[in-house]
Amino acid sequence: MNSATPTQRWHTIVTTVENKPGVLARVAGLFSRRGYNIHSLAVAPTDDERFSRITFTVDVEGSPLDQVVKQLNKLINVVEIRELDPLDAVERELMLVTVCADAGHRHDLLELIDDWRAFVLSENDSEIMLSLSARPARLDEFEASLRPFGIAKLQRTGRVALPSLD
Repeated sequence: MNSATPTQRWHTIVTTVENKPGVLARVAGLFSRRGYNIHSLAVAPTDDERFSRITFTVDVEGSPLDQVVKQLNKLINVVEIRELDPLDAVERELMLVTVCADAGHRHDLLELIDDWRAFVLSENDSEIMLSLSARPARLDEFEASLRPFGIAKLQRTGRVALPSLD
């Protein structure tokens, strides 16, 4: 496991676990008991229905991550643990957002949506629901660009990640 550098506050940990009830609670509880804040959490079955993949983004500012990784390795339902270096991984997150779209600003909003290559999922006379999948930092930028229009509702999935193929 890599230790955090002063500029690397967030670590992405991917864990393959047996797809059984209670496993997620035990794994997440381990981070909590050690005082780590889970910034982002995504979990879903893998291509093998016996296993699920949990992707955590944890705040490790001021605390080494090695101890929690050692404790994770001791859990019987954990199959594999890997920390992904942000420079050697592909990370994505999904955002769903409903934005105010009155007649006076609708054209400008639609241009912005097109520029960002976001998708319109639903719309009515006063709002447009969008989706965008991108790196977390890019979603932060997109969210900031939407704020002047008025964000009515916003949901982000948390990041998922895989090692880069390079």
